[in-house]
Amino acid sequence: MKYSNVYIDAIGYELAPVVVTTAELEERVRPLFEALHIPVGQLEAMTGIYERRWWEPDFPLSKGAILAADKALSESSVRPQDVDVLIYAGVCRENFEPATACRVAAGLGVNSTAALYDLSNACLGVLNGIVNVANMIELGQIRAGLVVSCETAREINEAMIEQMLVEKKMDIFKTALATLTGGSGAVAVLLTDRQMSGLDRHKLIGGATRTEPQHHALCRWGMEPLTGFSYQQTMMTESVDVLKYGVELGQKTWKTFLAELNWSPADVDRVICHQVGSSHQTEILKGLRIPVEKDFTTYEYLGNIGTVSLPLTAALAEEREELRAGQKVAFLGIGSGLNCLMLGLEW
Repeated sequence: MKYSNVYIDAIGYELAPVVVTTAELEERVRPLFEALHIPVGQLEAMTGIYERRWWEPDFPLSKGAILAADKALSESSVRPQDVDVLIYAGVCRENFEPATACRVAAGLGVNSTAALYDLSNACLGVLNGIVNVANMIELGQIRAGLVVSCETAREINEAMIEQMLVEKKMDIFKTALATLTGGSGAVAVLLTDRQMSGLDRHKLIGGATRTEPQHHALCRWGMEPLTGFSYQQTMMTESVDVLKYGVELGQKTWKTFLAELNWSPADVDRVICHQVGSSHQTEILKGLRIPVEKDFTTYEYLGNIGTVSLPLTAALAEEREELRAGQKVAFLGIGSGLNCLMLGLEW
Protein backbone atom coordinates (compact mmCIF):
# COMPACT_ATOMS: atom_id res chain seq x y z
CA MET A 1 0.00 0.00 0.00
CA LYS A 2 1.19 3.50 -0.87
CA TYR A 3 -0.20 6.98 -0.21
CA SER A 4 0.45 10.43 -1.67
CA ASN A 5 -2.20 12.58 0.04
CA VAL A 6 -2.47 11.35 3.65
CA TYR A 7 -1.05 12.99 6.76
CA ILE A 8 -1.17 12.32 10.48
CA ASP A 9 -2.14 15.79 11.67
CA ALA A 10 -2.11 15.12 15.41
CA ILE A 11 -2.00 12.38 18.04
CA GLY A 12 -3.75 12.98 21.35
CA TYR A 13 -3.56 10.70 24.37
CA GLU A 14 -4.81 10.30 27.92
CA LEU A 15 -2.83 8.46 30.58
CA ALA A 16 -4.79 6.49 33.16
CA PRO A 17 -4.36 7.97 36.68
CA VAL A 18 -3.79 4.91 38.90
CA VAL A 19 -0.16 3.78 38.99
CA VAL A 20 0.17 0.04 39.70
CA THR A 21 3.68 -1.24 40.32
CA THR A 22 4.85 -4.72 39.44
CA ALA A 23 5.85 -5.12 43.09
CA GLU A 24 2.21 -4.52 44.07
CA LEU A 25 0.99 -7.21 41.68
CA GLU A 26 3.61 -9.65 42.94
CA GLU A 27 2.44 -9.03 46.49
CA ARG A 28 -1.14 -9.81 45.46
CA VAL A 29 -0.12 -13.15 43.93
CA ARG A 30 2.38 -13.99 46.70
CA PRO A 31 0.50 -17.20 47.69
CA LEU A 32 0.89 -18.43 44.09
CA PHE A 33 4.60 -17.53 44.04
CA GLU A 34 5.16 -19.32 47.34
CA ALA A 35 3.28 -22.42 46.20
CA LEU A 36 5.30 -22.59 42.96
CA HIS A 37 8.61 -21.47 44.55
CA ILE A 38 8.85 -18.45 42.24
CA PRO A 39 11.29 -15.85 43.63
CA VAL A 40 10.09 -12.32 44.35
CA GLY A 41 10.99 -9.94 41.53
CA GLN A 42 10.61 -12.55 38.81
CA LEU A 43 7.72 -10.78 37.09
CA GLU A 44 9.66 -7.57 36.57
CA ALA A 45 12.79 -9.49 35.59
CA MET A 46 10.89 -11.43 32.92
CA THR A 47 9.03 -8.45 31.43
CA GLY A 48 11.13 -5.37 32.11
CA ILE A 49 7.97 -3.62 33.34
CA TYR A 50 8.15 -1.92 36.74
CA GLU A 51 4.78 -0.18 36.63
CA ARG A 52 1.68 0.40 34.54
CA ARG A 53 -1.45 2.55 34.85
CA TRP A 54 -5.10 1.60 35.32
CA TRP A 55 -8.31 3.57 35.17
CA GLU A 56 -10.44 3.97 38.26
CA PRO A 57 -13.10 1.22 38.58
CA ASP A 58 -16.02 1.59 36.15
CA PHE A 59 -14.30 4.32 34.12
CA PRO A 60 -16.20 4.71 30.79
CA LEU A 61 -14.07 3.79 27.79
CA SER A 62 -15.79 6.42 25.67
CA LYS A 63 -14.72 9.10 28.17
CA GLY A 64 -11.05 8.21 27.74
CA ALA A 65 -11.40 8.24 23.95
CA ILE A 66 -13.17 11.62 24.06
CA LEU A 67 -10.43 13.12 26.24
CA ALA A 68 -7.74 11.90 23.83
CA ALA A 69 -9.69 13.10 20.78
CA ASP A 70 -10.20 16.55 22.31
CA LYS A 71 -6.43 16.83 22.73
CA ALA A 72 -5.76 15.78 19.14
CA LEU A 73 -8.28 18.29 17.79
CA SER A 74 -6.90 21.06 20.01
CA GLU A 75 -3.54 20.66 18.27
CA SER A 76 -5.13 21.02 14.82
CA SER A 77 -7.22 23.45 12.82
CA VAL A 78 -9.68 20.60 12.21
CA ARG A 79 -12.92 20.95 14.18
CA PRO A 80 -15.27 18.12 15.23
CA GLN A 81 -17.75 19.07 12.49
CA ASP A 82 -14.96 18.62 9.91
CA VAL A 83 -14.46 14.95 10.80
CA ASP A 84 -15.84 12.73 8.03
CA VAL A 85 -15.31 9.38 9.75
CA LEU A 86 -14.70 8.30 13.33
CA ILE A 87 -13.46 4.77 14.07
CA TYR A 88 -13.24 3.30 17.57
CA ALA A 89 -10.54 0.63 17.33
CA GLY A 90 -9.99 -0.71 20.85
CA VAL A 91 -10.01 -4.30 22.01
CA CYS A 92 -12.17 -3.10 24.92
CA ARG A 93 -15.62 -1.76 24.02
CA GLU A 94 -18.53 -0.56 26.10
CA ASN A 95 -21.29 -2.71 24.57
CA PHE A 96 -21.89 -5.27 21.87
CA GLU A 97 -24.03 -2.53 20.37
CA PRO A 98 -24.20 0.28 19.58
CA ALA A 99 -20.68 0.98 18.37
CA THR A 100 -18.60 2.75 21.00
CA ALA A 101 -17.72 5.17 18.18
CA CYS A 102 -21.28 6.53 18.42
CA ARG A 103 -20.89 7.57 22.05
CA VAL A 104 -17.49 9.12 21.33
CA ALA A 105 -18.92 11.05 18.37
CA ALA A 106 -21.79 12.34 20.48
CA GLY A 107 -19.36 13.52 23.15
CA LEU A 108 -17.23 15.33 20.58
CA GLY A 109 -20.07 16.86 18.58
CA VAL A 110 -19.09 15.20 15.30
CA ASN A 111 -21.17 16.10 12.25
CA SER A 112 -24.21 13.89 11.60
CA THR A 113 -22.90 13.13 8.08
CA ALA A 114 -19.80 11.39 9.48
CA ALA A 115 -19.45 7.61 9.26
CA LEU A 116 -19.18 6.00 12.72
CA TYR A 117 -18.12 2.45 13.43
CA ASP A 118 -15.99 0.16 15.58
CA LEU A 119 -13.08 -1.90 14.28
CA SER A 120 -11.46 -4.77 16.16
CA ASN A 121 -8.21 -6.59 15.44
CA ALA A 122 -6.41 -7.22 18.74
CA CYS A 123 -3.43 -4.89 19.27
CA LEU A 124 -3.41 -3.80 15.61
CA GLY A 125 -6.81 -2.07 15.78
CA VAL A 126 -5.60 1.55 15.69
CA LEU A 127 -3.12 0.85 12.89
CA ASN A 128 -5.89 -0.88 10.91
CA GLY A 129 -8.10 2.13 11.57
CA ILE A 130 -5.38 4.43 10.25
CA VAL A 131 -5.25 2.37 7.04
CA ASN A 132 -9.06 2.51 6.72
CA VAL A 133 -9.10 6.30 7.01
CA ALA A 134 -6.02 6.69 4.80
CA ASN A 135 -7.67 4.67 2.03
CA MET A 136 -10.75 6.92 2.10
CA ILE A 137 -8.63 10.07 2.03
CA GLU A 138 -6.50 8.76 -0.83
CA LEU A 139 -9.64 7.89 -2.81
CA GLY A 140 -10.99 11.40 -2.28
CA GLN A 141 -14.03 10.16 -0.33
CA ILE A 142 -13.18 12.15 2.82
CA ARG A 143 -10.77 14.85 3.96
CA ALA A 144 -10.40 14.15 7.69
CA GLY A 145 -10.89 11.17 9.99
CA LEU A 146 -10.32 10.21 13.62
CA VAL A 147 -9.18 6.83 14.92
CA VAL A 148 -9.70 6.51 18.69
CA SER A 149 -9.21 3.83 21.31
CA CYS A 150 -9.38 3.37 25.06
CA GLU A 151 -8.09 0.21 26.71
CA THR A 152 -8.57 -0.98 30.28
CA ALA A 153 -6.49 -3.70 31.96
CA ARG A 154 -7.95 -3.52 35.48
CA GLU A 155 -10.87 -5.91 34.99
CA ILE A 156 -9.02 -8.71 33.19
CA ASN A 157 -6.16 -8.48 35.71
CA GLU A 158 -8.58 -8.79 38.62
CA ALA A 159 -10.18 -11.84 37.01
CA MET A 160 -6.89 -13.59 36.24
CA ILE A 161 -5.37 -12.83 39.66
CA GLU A 162 -8.42 -14.41 41.27
CA GLN A 163 -8.05 -17.47 39.06
CA MET A 164 -4.32 -17.78 39.81
CA LEU A 165 -4.91 -17.61 43.56
CA VAL A 166 -7.61 -20.26 43.42
CA GLU A 167 -5.78 -22.78 41.22
CA LYS A 168 -2.10 -22.08 42.09
CA LYS A 169 -0.79 -24.00 39.06
CA MET A 170 2.31 -23.32 36.98
CA ASP A 171 0.44 -23.64 33.67
CA ILE A 172 -2.00 -20.95 34.82
CA PHE A 173 0.88 -18.64 35.77
CA LYS A 174 2.63 -19.15 32.43
CA THR A 175 -0.45 -18.42 30.34
CA ALA A 176 -1.53 -15.51 32.56
CA LEU A 177 1.88 -13.83 32.67
CA ALA A 178 1.14 -11.60 29.66
CA THR A 179 -2.08 -10.42 31.32
CA LEU A 180 -0.09 -8.98 34.22
CA THR A 181 1.78 -6.67 31.81
CA GLY A 182 -1.44 -4.90 30.83
CA GLY A 183 -1.83 -1.15 31.22
CA SER A 184 -4.64 1.31 30.51
CA GLY A 185 -4.82 4.47 28.43
CA ALA A 186 -6.49 6.22 25.50
CA VAL A 187 -5.35 7.61 22.17
CA ALA A 188 -6.72 9.50 19.17
CA VAL A 189 -5.05 9.78 15.75
CA LEU A 190 -6.28 12.56 13.44
CA LEU A 191 -5.63 12.05 9.72
CA THR A 192 -6.20 14.62 6.98
CA ASP A 193 -5.48 15.27 3.33
CA ARG A 194 -2.73 17.64 2.19
CA GLN A 195 -4.94 20.73 2.05
CA MET A 196 -6.32 20.36 5.59
CA SER A 197 -3.07 19.29 7.23
CA GLY A 198 -1.17 21.63 9.52
CA LEU A 199 2.46 22.70 9.41
CA ASP A 200 3.69 19.93 11.70
CA ARG A 201 2.07 17.19 9.65
CA HIS A 202 3.56 13.71 9.27
CA LYS A 203 3.18 12.21 5.80
CA LEU A 204 2.00 8.61 5.59
CA ILE A 205 4.06 6.99 2.84
CA GLY A 206 2.64 3.48 2.88
CA GLY A 207 2.91 0.11 4.52
CA ALA A 208 2.66 -3.65 4.35
CA THR A 209 0.73 -6.36 6.13
CA ARG A 210 1.14 -10.11 6.53
CA THR A 211 -0.78 -12.66 8.55
CA GLU A 212 -0.40 -16.21 9.85
CA PRO A 213 -3.88 -17.13 11.09
CA GLN A 214 -2.85 -20.71 11.83
CA HIS A 215 -1.55 -19.24 15.11
CA HIS A 216 -4.90 -17.73 16.09
CA ALA A 217 -5.17 -19.80 19.30
CA LEU A 218 -1.91 -18.60 20.87
CA CYS A 219 -3.52 -15.58 22.56
CA ARG A 220 -7.20 -15.46 23.55
CA TRP A 221 -9.17 -12.91 25.57
CA GLY A 222 -12.87 -13.34 26.04
CA MET A 223 -15.69 -14.87 28.03
CA GLU A 224 -15.45 -18.55 28.93
CA PRO A 225 -18.58 -20.52 29.89
CA LEU A 226 -18.83 -21.90 33.42
CA THR A 227 -22.14 -23.56 34.29
CA GLY A 228 -25.64 -22.75 33.13
CA PHE A 229 -25.67 -19.16 31.93
CA SER A 230 -22.56 -18.15 33.88
CA TYR A 231 -19.40 -16.84 32.21
CA GLN A 232 -16.04 -15.55 33.38
CA GLN A 233 -13.61 -13.22 31.64
CA THR A 234 -10.29 -14.88 30.90
CA MET A 235 -7.08 -14.24 28.98
CA MET A 236 -4.59 -16.93 28.07
CA THR A 237 -1.33 -16.33 26.18
CA GLU A 238 1.25 -18.87 25.06
CA SER A 239 4.01 -16.28 25.47
CA VAL A 240 6.95 -18.35 24.20
CA ASP A 241 5.20 -19.33 20.97
CA VAL A 242 3.73 -15.86 20.43
CA LEU A 243 7.25 -14.43 20.63
CA LYS A 244 8.76 -17.08 18.39
CA TYR A 245 6.17 -16.95 15.62
CA GLY A 246 5.64 -13.22 16.04
CA VAL A 247 9.30 -12.49 15.34
CA GLU A 248 9.24 -14.79 12.31
CA LEU A 249 6.16 -13.00 10.97
CA GLY A 250 7.77 -9.64 11.72
CA GLN A 251 10.82 -10.60 9.66
CA LYS A 252 8.67 -11.50 6.65
CA THR A 253 6.61 -8.32 6.96
CA TRP A 254 9.72 -6.13 7.35
CA LYS A 255 11.13 -7.47 4.09
CA THR A 256 7.84 -6.79 2.28
CA PHE A 257 7.55 -3.36 3.93
CA LEU A 258 11.00 -2.19 2.82
CA ALA A 259 10.41 -3.38 -0.73
CA GLU A 260 6.97 -1.71 -0.94
CA LEU A 261 8.33 1.67 0.19
CA ASN A 262 11.64 1.26 -1.66
CA TRP A 263 13.48 1.86 1.62
CA SER A 264 16.67 0.21 2.78
CA PRO A 265 17.14 -0.63 6.46
CA ALA A 266 19.59 2.27 6.70
CA ASP A 267 16.90 4.69 5.43
CA VAL A 268 14.80 4.11 8.56
CA ASP A 269 15.80 6.70 11.15
CA ARG A 270 13.49 5.62 14.01
CA VAL A 271 11.09 2.79 14.79
CA ILE A 272 8.12 2.67 17.14
CA CYS A 273 7.13 -0.89 18.04
CA HIS A 274 4.09 -2.32 19.78
CA GLN A 275 5.00 -2.25 23.48
CA VAL A 276 4.98 -5.78 24.92
CA GLY A 277 8.03 -6.09 27.14
CA SER A 278 11.80 -6.41 27.19
CA SER A 279 12.00 -9.89 25.65
CA HIS A 280 9.80 -8.90 22.72
CA GLN A 281 11.80 -5.72 22.11
CA THR A 282 15.12 -7.55 22.20
CA GLU A 283 14.02 -10.36 19.89
CA ILE A 284 12.17 -8.24 17.32
CA LEU A 285 15.00 -5.72 16.98
CA LYS A 286 17.53 -8.53 16.70
CA GLY A 287 15.35 -10.37 14.19
CA LEU A 288 14.98 -7.28 12.00
CA ARG A 289 18.59 -6.19 12.57
CA ILE A 290 17.51 -2.79 13.84
CA PRO A 291 19.96 -1.03 16.21
CA VAL A 292 18.41 -0.56 19.64
CA GLU A 293 19.20 3.18 19.58
CA LYS A 294 16.64 3.61 16.76
CA ASP A 295 13.84 2.38 19.03
CA PHE A 296 11.86 4.29 21.67
CA THR A 297 10.03 2.43 24.41
CA THR A 298 7.38 3.08 27.05
CA TYR A 299 6.58 -0.46 28.21
CA GLU A 300 8.83 -0.07 31.26
CA TYR A 301 6.42 2.40 32.93
CA LEU A 302 3.19 2.02 30.92
CA GLY A 303 3.07 -1.71 30.26
CA ASN A 304 1.20 -3.11 27.26
CA ILE A 305 -1.84 -0.91 26.48
CA GLY A 306 -2.96 -2.96 23.49
CA THR A 307 -4.07 -0.83 20.55
CA VAL A 308 -3.10 2.36 22.41
CA SER A 309 0.55 1.44 22.99
CA LEU A 310 2.16 2.19 19.63
CA PRO A 311 0.51 5.53 18.77
CA LEU A 312 0.79 6.78 22.37
CA THR A 313 4.49 5.86 22.36
CA ALA A 314 4.93 7.80 19.10
CA ALA A 315 3.26 10.84 20.66
CA LEU A 316 5.55 10.68 23.70
CA ALA A 317 8.59 10.22 21.46
CA GLU A 318 7.66 13.38 19.57
CA GLU A 319 7.13 15.33 22.80
CA ARG A 320 10.59 14.31 23.96
CA GLU A 321 12.08 15.22 20.56
CA GLU A 322 13.00 11.63 19.82
CA LEU A 323 11.01 11.94 16.60
CA ARG A 324 12.01 14.98 14.54
CA ALA A 325 10.95 16.59 11.28
CA GLY A 326 12.37 14.92 8.19
CA GLN A 327 13.00 11.53 9.77
CA LYS A 328 11.79 8.33 8.16
CA VAL A 329 9.82 6.52 10.86
CA ALA A 330 8.49 2.95 10.86
CA PHE A 331 5.51 1.89 12.98
CA LEU A 332 5.95 -1.85 13.64
CA GLY A 333 2.67 -3.39 14.78
CA ILE A 334 1.88 -6.99 15.66
CA GLY A 335 -1.17 -8.52 17.22
CA SER A 336 -2.60 -11.89 18.14
CA GLY A 337 -4.09 -13.74 15.26
CA LEU A 338 -1.21 -13.53 14.22
CA ASN A 339 -1.33 -10.26 12.29
CA CYS A 340 1.46 -7.86 11.44
CA LEU A 341 1.14 -4.34 9.98
CA MET A 342 3.98 -1.91 9.38
CA LEU A 343 3.53 1.71 8.34
CA GLY A 344 6.14 4.16 7.08
CA LEU A 345 6.01 7.92 7.64
CA GLU A 346 8.08 10.99 6.84
CA TRP A 347 7.96 12.81 10.12
